[in-house]
Amino acid sequence: MLTGAGLALLPWLGYLAGTLPPAEAAAWVTLDALEAAALLAAGSRLLHADTGCRAPAAAAAVLLLADACIDLATAAPGPELATAVVMAAAAELPLAALCAALAARPVQGAPGRVSSCDQGSVLVRSLSQIIEARRRRPAR
Repeated sequence: MLTGAGLALLPWLGYLAGTLPPAEAAAWVTLDALEAAALLAAGSRLLHADTGCRAPAAAAAVLLLADACIDLATAAPGPELATAVVMAAAAELPLAALCAALAARPVQGAPGRVSSCDQGSVLVRSLSQIIEARRRRPAR
């Protein structure tokens, strides 16, 4: 999900760069590029069972929250504000909450606890083992 969100932002960067005035484009493209980088880093680390997913997840949470706040604060009344509210409620804030939850999970090695990064890696490994076992199974 995090990697997908990061990838989804890439075409958006081009749209922003091509449609906003240069000064605004620089600010928004930079913010959204940082969000994409943090989401991609957290997502790829989670997929590869790297316990270092917490820092980029925390960065993504802060950047997404800032993006939602700035969008809402700077939107003109009317359709622009309605779009900002929908984007904040449907995408930016839920994704920020997910990233914050990932970042707040305990690290591996804490007694009796497994980090969400480790839970994700266990899921990926389990799915890989199931797929491999089905490949090895003789055809019926």
